[in-house]
Amino acid sequence: MSFKKHEAHIELVTCIDNPAFNDVDGEGDGSAAKTSDDHAGEEKPQSAAAEDYTQIKPYAGMPKEVLLLYSSQARYRVPREILFWLIVACTLAIVALTITVIAVSPRCLSWWQLSPVYQVYPRSFKDSDGDGVGDLKGIQEQLAHFEFLNIKSVWISPFYRSPMRDFGYDVEDFRAIDPLFGTMQDFEELLAEMHNKGLKLIMDFIPNHTSDRHRWFNMSRMRDPHYEDYYVWTDCNATAPRPNNWVSVFGNSSWTFDEVRGQCYLHQFLKEQPDLNFRNPHVRQEMTDIIHFWLDKGVDGFRMDAVKHILEAAHLRDEPQVDLNKPPEMITSEWDLHHDYTTSQLGLHDLLRDWRAEMDGYSREPGRYRFMVTESYDYHEVEKTMMYYGTPLVKESDFPFNFYLLDLPQNTSGLWVQHLVQLWMANMPKGRWPNWVVGNHDRPRIASSVGQAYIRVLNMLLLTLPGTPTTYYGEEIGMENINITDSQIQDPAGKHNASASRDPQRSPMQWSGDMNAGFSSNNTNSTWLPVHPDYRRVNVEVQKKDEDSVLSQYRFLNTLRQSELALQRGWFCYVRADASVFSFLRELDGLDRAFLMVLNFGKEAAVTDLSSIPELPDQLTVLMSTNHVSDGKVLQKSHIPTEAGEGLVIQYSISTRFNPTHSEQCYVSEKACYIRVVDILYKC
Repeated sequence: MSFKKHEAHIELVTCIDNPAFNDVDGEGDGSAAKTSDDHAGEEKPQSAAAEDYTQIKPYAGMPKEVLLLYSSQARYRVPREILFWLIVACTLAIVALTITVIAVSPRCLSWWQLSPVYQVYPRSFKDSDGDGVGDLKGIQEQLAHFEFLNIKSVWISPFYRSPMRDFGYDVEDFRAIDPLFGTMQDFEELLAEMHNKGLKLIMDFIPNHTSDRHRWFNMSRMRDPHYEDYYVWTDCNATAPRPNNWVSVFGNSSWTFDEVRGQCYLHQFLKEQPDLNFRNPHVRQEMTDIIHFWLDKGVDGFRMDAVKHILEAAHLRDEPQVDLNKPPEMITSEWDLHHDYTTSQLGLHDLLRDWRAEMDGYSREPGRYRFMVTESYDYHEVEKTMMYYGTPLVKESDFPFNFYLLDLPQNTSGLWVQHLVQLWMANMPKGRWPNWVVGNHDRPRIASSVGQAYIRVLNMLLLTLPGTPTTYYGEEIGMENINITDSQIQDPAGKHNASASRDPQRSPMQWSGDMNAGFSSNNTNSTWLPVHPDYRRVNVEVQKKDEDSVLSQYRFLNTLRQSELALQRGWFCYVRADASVFSFLRELDGLDRAFLMVLNFGKEAAVTDLSSIPELPDQLTVLMSTNHVSDGKVLQKSHIPTEAGEGLVIQYSISTRFNPTHSEQCYVSEKACYIRVVDILYKC
């Protein structure tokens, strides 16, 4: 079809294939064409032309003038407009719903909240080159172990270049790897492989001191103008170098006379570990630059070591004695003094917050949050520890390490365990995230100090409490301390005082029943510390094959913790505690299931009666017991039996929540509710 348009009329031309057009009057006899020819020379008003087009049905290839006339008809225009506004309304509704969901949804948990932190002591984890000492390549060889346990966060103790007077905590070069552990390339390959497997690497950062072999110290003792005040120096007498009564953590005076400089320098640890002077802005910048160095490498976080010692009082006054009647010359232990001038000084938290801000600058990339945890043993002064969380307005560490469960050996009872848990939960700032430590490289292994019979229930406690648990290597299989002779002591603290040696808890990891417990390929028994004699029975390889082993139960509990919302971020509520049993529950508002933990830390079997708690159903089913034969048992809530050292995880259907009517017994870091229909969480 073709057409010609003249000033006031439109002439339709031949070759029209649309039968509807030719059948204007419905007769189909070509009269429309004839009429067109008869009146070809007559002008036709526009209104008449429009009327003609109202008879035309759509056809392929129609001109736009025809299409516009056709599309303007009400029966097609109205649906089109309705559809348009419906799309607009749906789009706005989706945007509004998205904004609402984001606004009401609780913050997603970060990687350091979802997984336990696993501490690797590199000297003792895995030896790859047969020299009897663990190394970075050895850690890389065993990354599958973390995957098996479903662990995502790995903290590796120091591997900086060091004279090893304190096994890496005396740093000679903060930007180098000690050859004992490998090379920088080994580290970069380890980090890359960990990231490929979805693992996060946390490093030790040691700001308080360096090695006395560090370049800064050598320049400072030579009074180089730039480095002269990098350390804490004061005048003293070479024959009696005690400017004041300050005492080292390892015992005796914390001052040592340096013959080169002719002054005393401060060391709150070994004399080979001089304290840095953080009142010097150049020192602050140096340590900040070191943080940047490792963050640029890609590390995922830092454990800040011994932070309470970073600053000292500038006046250098004597610290008050605990026993005023004790002769001053007899003050040789850190326990003899109140450390008013050597710990937790004004300005400490400003420094830590500055470092936190530097790390936050690297956390903007999605999925690359940089984690910071502080180490500070404050003992009964728990309020000092809580200050490391920061304030509601200024962030500091994600959490300070909670060492109070290390006191479990003092009294194994349900009441004592509840007291230690409550000590943290009651003092923790509102909305903060708790954490739990039952062992580390400085304290005896919990299986030895509490007893092998309690390692399973301790792991159950660790993995079902709210917050982030920390597992020291070997705890997942129940490793115990080794016995060593005086001639085998490696720890500097042990050489000063054999009873204070930390070597027993640092023995090589027990991977298999092979020679050296699979720790080293060395064909002799030459490992840096002896392997525990029980390694043929207590090792990873054997326990992987045993569904009832300590390792298998650890793995099950960790998987359960990460798969259940109630255990991840739900309410934590005390239920009952007595001389033997500590019981608590975990529940989430809106979720139809909850978990009850009944843990027997006593010396004998016990029966727990929870019939006075109406929120619990009368019958309870054991999901898991540390005693495998109790798995799946159905118990009456009035009669829940446990053996000494046994723990139960009981899952039950919930109709009435416990936390609304027992608010004084319950804690939650961030309240959230679950909507089952749409499977989402919201703030409530």
